[in-house]
Amino acid sequence: MNFIVIGCGRVGEQLAYRLYQQKHKVVVVDNNRNNFNRLPADFHGRTVEGEVFSLDTFTRAGVATADGVAAVTNSDVMNAVIGHAIRSHYPQVKRVLVRNYDPAMRDMLEAFGLQVISSTAWGAERMQELLIDASFRTVFSAGNGEVELYEMYIPEHWGERTVSDLLSGCSNTIVIAALTRGGRAELVSPDSILKGGDVLTVSATLDGVTALNARLREGTEA
Repeated sequence: MNFIVIGCGRVGEQLAYRLYQQKHKVVVVDNNRNNFNRLPADFHGRTVEGEVFSLDTFTRAGVATADGVAAVTNSDVMNAVIGHAIRSHYPQVKRVLVRNYDPAMRDMLEAFGLQVISSTAWGAERMQELLIDASFRTVFSAGNGEVELYEMYIPEHWGERTVSDLLSGCSNTIVIAALTRGGRAELVSPDSILKGGDVLTVSATLDGVTALNARLREGTEA
């Protein structure tokens, strides 16, 4: 696939190189040619120097035939302008991602209808989880971490109780995606019986998974 990474800072360099390592065709755009020195020596994608929100630069980079574009400069406003320009002039490009630095600017980026990746918000969310409780593990983040998939272990004292019993009081904030027992995953129903050592994969907000974790710690209390 053909991808264009606009901005060759730390994130841009990492993203471009990861895509290149996966055998994709990658073009990196930046207004300062010295920033291309960040790219590893074995990166053999193409680099384009030019104003990062210029239609001429977009043309030279080949935006019109790109499968996806990521705007990852260090300016939220610039990323918004780039993303909006590409959406307006190249509607055939289906994947346009923009990086968000300042959480206060996130609403502005989303107002453009852009797919926003906020490293600041995502990082803070992960640290919050680990500081509060490291007993459950995040396996997938949707959006910027507002809803995630978690793996949670069922303690022995919850054996022989049902899924509906476990979800009592927090069912509105939790969706059970799967139960893994003996290495085999299966879907569950409210009447499914839990066993100690089971692994639940749940979709939840942080508040939801925190409530579920507290429920698991209730011991034999109903």
